[in-house]
Formats: sequence, C-alpha cells, structure tokens
Amino acid sequence: MNRRERRAWKSNTEAPALTPAAQCEAGHRYLQAGQSLEAQLCCQKLLAADPNHAGALHLMGLIALHNKQYDHALEWMARAIAQEPKPDYLAGLGTILSRQGRHEEALKAIDKAVQLKPDDAALWKQLGDALLELRRYDHALLSFQHVLKLDPRDQDAVYKCGVLLHDTGRFEEAIAHLNVCDELLPNHAPTLQARARALLGLRKFEQALADDLRANTLAPGDADTLNNIGACLQSLGREDEALVSFNQALERLPDSIEILNNKANILRQLQRFDEALALYDNIRARHLDNATTNWNLALLQMLLGNFESGWAGREARWTTPDPSPYPKFSQPMWLGKESIEGKTILIHVDEGLGDTIQFVRYVPDVAARGARVILVVERQLASLLSGFPGVSQCLAFSDPLPAFDMHCPIGSLPLAFNTRLDTIPAERAYLPSPQQSRIQEWNARLGPRNRLRVGLAWSGSRTHRNDHNRSTSLATLSRLLDIDATFVSLQKDIRDNDRAELERSNIIDLTAELSDFEDTAALVKCLDLVISLDTSVAHLASALGCPTWILLPWTPDYRWLLDRDDSPWYPTARLFRQSQTRDYASVLDRVWSELLKLTAARSFP
Repeated sequence: MNRRERRAWKSNTEAPALTPAAQCEAGHRYLQAGQSLEAQLCCQKLLAADPNHAGALHLMGLIALHNKQYDHALEWMARAIAQEPKPDYLAGLGTILSRQGRHEEALKAIDKAVQLKPDDAALWKQLGDALLELRRYDHALLSFQHVLKLDPRDQDAVYKCGVLLHDTGRFEEAIAHLNVCDELLPNHAPTLQARARALLGLRKFEQALADDLRANTLAPGDADTLNNIGACLQSLGREDEALVSFNQALERLPDSIEILNNKANILRQLQRFDEALALYDNIRARHLDNATTNWNLALLQMLLGNFESGWAGREARWTTPDPSPYPKFSQPMWLGKESIEGKTILIHVDEGLGDTIQFVRYVPDVAARGARVILVVERQLASLLSGFPGVSQCLAFSDPLPAFDMHCPIGSLPLAFNTRLDTIPAERAYLPSPQQSRIQEWNARLGPRNRLRVGLAWSGSRTHRNDHNRSTSLATLSRLLDIDATFVSLQKDIRDNDRAELERSNIIDLTAELSDFEDTAALVKCLDLVISLDTSVAHLASALGCPTWILLPWTPDYRWLLDRDDSPWYPTARLFRQSQTRDYASVLDRVWSELLKLTAARSFP
C-alpha cells in the first residue's frame, strides 16, 4: 500500500460512520472529482457489510468504466442490475456495451431504461446517441425531438436535430433548429458549419458563406470549413477564390477525396483542363478515387470530345452519393452487347427532361435490333413520345410496368451504341410532330403572323447543381425586347424575381395553359426561332427542328463541347457562348445583333 492509499484508507476508517446511502453518495462525489481510489474504498466498505449492495455494485461499474476496464465494468453493472434494475444502472450498462462496440445490446439496455423512466430527457438523449451509432437516423431524430419536448433548451439535442434534419434534406427545419442552437450557444463553430450546409442546400449562398467565414474565424484552419467556404464561393461563381479555399483545405487534409474532387471540378470550371486531368491521374494513382471522381472525370472527358472513355465513365452515376433516380430491376441491364432480338426491353428515364429528349433518338435503333421497346419517361413527356418511332408502349414514370426481359437507362443508350462524335444520330427533326389541331389553336391564339415570332426561355431546373451558371433572369434578356418581333414565353416555371418583369413586358405569356410537353411542342411549331439557355426547352425546340439559339456559360455542360457554335446533336441549333468574363451581357450583345439581322431579312405579308 503506497502513501496515498494508506492516507485514503486511514481517512475512511477514522471518519465517523456513514449510512450506506451517504457512503455511496460520497463515493460518487469522489468519482466525479476524479478520485477513483477514494470512490473504490467507499464501495469496498459498503460491500464488506453487504456484498449485494446494488448502489455499491453500480458505483464499482462506473469506476471500472472510468478506468476503461470495460470487462470488469460489465460484470459489476450486471450484478447491480440483478439486484435492482434501475434506469440509471441500465443506462450505465448501455454506455459500457457501447464502448465495447456492442451497439445493438447497448440499444436494448438504454431502451429498457427509457421505458422505466420515460420522462428523463438524458435517457432519451442517450437513446438517440445509441441509434446514431447504429445509423438509424430517422429513429435517432425522433429521440432527440422527444428530448426537446422534455427540455426545449437542451443545446446538444437541438444541434443534433438540426444536423439530422439537414441530412434528410429538410433544410428549412434544420435551419430553425440551428438558429435556436446559435441562441443557446453563440459562436459555436460546429453550429455555424451545420447551418451553412443547410443554407447551401437552400441555395442561399451568401448566407451560407457568412456562416462559414464566422466558423473559420472561431476555429481557424478547419479543413471542413475551408472546403465548405470553397463550395459556397463556387456556387457564387467565384471560382478563383474557391480554388484558394480548396487548396488551403488540402494543406490540412491532403488525402480527402471530397476536397480533391472539389478542386478538380473547379479546375474544370476554370478551363484549366490539363491541370484537372493531371489531378485525376494523381487521385487514381494514390487509389483515392471514388464514384464521384469517376463521374466528374467522365463529364470532363465528354466535354473534351473523348466519348469512348466518357460514356463508360458516366456509368459511375449509379454509385455516387446522389445517384440518378433509376429503379432497381431484377432483370439484366442491356448495354449493347447481348442480342435483344425477340426480347422485350424497357428503356427507362434516368436523368433530366433534356436528357430524355436528347437520348430518345436511339430508341428506333433499339427496335431495329428486333426488340419490342417499352419506353418509360417523365409524365410531362409521355403524351409527346407515345407516338415515337420504334416504341411499342410509352408509360409515365409512376405507371405500373408490364413484363420485360431486359432494361436500359435512356442515358446509357449512347454507350450501348458506341457513340462517337461522327456517329451521333443527328436528324434535323426526330420528335413526332404534335397534332395539327393543337398547332392551329396556338397559331390562332398568337394572332396575325406579321412579325418574326421568337420564343424565350431563360432558366432551367432550380435544383440543378450548376443552375447558377446555366440560368439567368428575364431582366438579362429584356434588352432583346426592343427588336421588332413577337416574343412568346416558353418559361413554364417563373421565378419570383422574374414575375414582375414578365408582367410589365410585351411578351405573350400562355404558359399557364401548357399542360405537358406536347402542348409546348405545338406552341414551338408556331414560332420562327427559340432563344433559350441550357434548358429542356432548348432540347425540345432543337429536336423538333426549330431554329434554336442556345446561350451557354463559359464552361458548359458536356454535351455542348467547346469552341464551336454548332451542335453535333442538333443541326438546327446555334450556340452562343460566354467569354472568359463569364457574363451574359456580351452574349446578349451578339444575340441582339444577329436577331436584328434576322428580322431585317424576313418579310411578312
């Protein structure tokens, strides 16, 4: 016995006799003060008098847990529970089992504790943490929400609710919780980081950046924060600054594949293609690549015209963190290798509306191989494509499916047919013409054809991750409106900042009456020209053979390639690209000039 042990023993033996409850309480105080030896001596005195004293057995379990002697802790806690299964003892057992990695058993112990004491917020929080360990996030969220019913000011629970709500895409609710968290614990860097991610999910880039910058001030040099700052700057079109942030993040986490992928993507946006390709080679050489790496590399290869590698690489889209919305089928996937003669093949949508319009051109080639084709597309396109050549049956996305032998994602058809730049099936107009009666109705609605009719579309899907580059405002296009032409809106989804501009313009807006893409196609057939950004309307008009001017960002989507004003996919399309200034003002200057020439050259009765 060393000097400290002798002093503790003497203190305990010479102290006035305590009741068992007081002795046990004294042991807990010693343990809380980090004096585990003194706590153990209290237990020994109690157990000498009563070997089955539940409180002492429980305390011995906590002492062993404190000393990381998990097997001993488990034995002591089990003995305590055998004497008296109190909620606190069961919670302690859950903690020990969790430290041993026995999470299912830990959950059962904590759940039993909650059942015995359902009004205890701490037990509910421990239950939520146990569910997090098992990745049962929905149930964990419910547990933490229950904590807040019992204790609305529990900062840890409100923070975890915010994070879990973000992870399920419930960004508004996440922000509401994280705002409370910020009030309860101001200047808490993890709260600011989490709120920034939720704001980024709502595309509130400036607010997200402000939170990330605050977090970086509070905890300088955190790699995750620097990465998030880069993501915000990228979404705001500040690519050069974003690259600086990603480089700073990589100085701290050089093997982070997320940050490496972000840097490669920025290099692509900046058209520093050689550097981007070199970085992808480096990532692969270090065996750090993942599905996102392969997907982004494929898009870069496609943009540079390397279709052979690009189409194959695009198949990585099934395993990215945000995979294409494609059902899981038990039937085999067809990618062009097997014979499909006499088979029924399902061609199913897997990306956006524009992709469906672009790649449906391959369906007649599938049918030409002797297959019966069932085409499944977005509901808005089902009516238009129901009469598409080679299609035996056209269904909407949510319709019940008939029997089939094989399936192919519509976006994988170019791979199935080994498409190269010189083998793209590029008919002038390949979509079926809408019913003549519909075209006549729209012609009548538009009035006398005494001027050039020009359709306009200025923004695409709000949820597209590159929407800030692909879309613009109606105000940006408004300088075209002084040209002597009849302008017709083809913009179905009107954003709030465009509505007032549209109402005070002279643009004919009949979009409220467009029920599907067949209606839109009929309206397009009444026009002389469509001017659009990179939207599904641009694909629709081009696929109908209508002259279409497409306004593109400096670094466009892969399908538009680089350094050309025509498209190998659409013979009637003309491409107007941003310069390195990356603004649409100069693009609109060229469009205005060309449109003025066109109106001057056309004569009407």
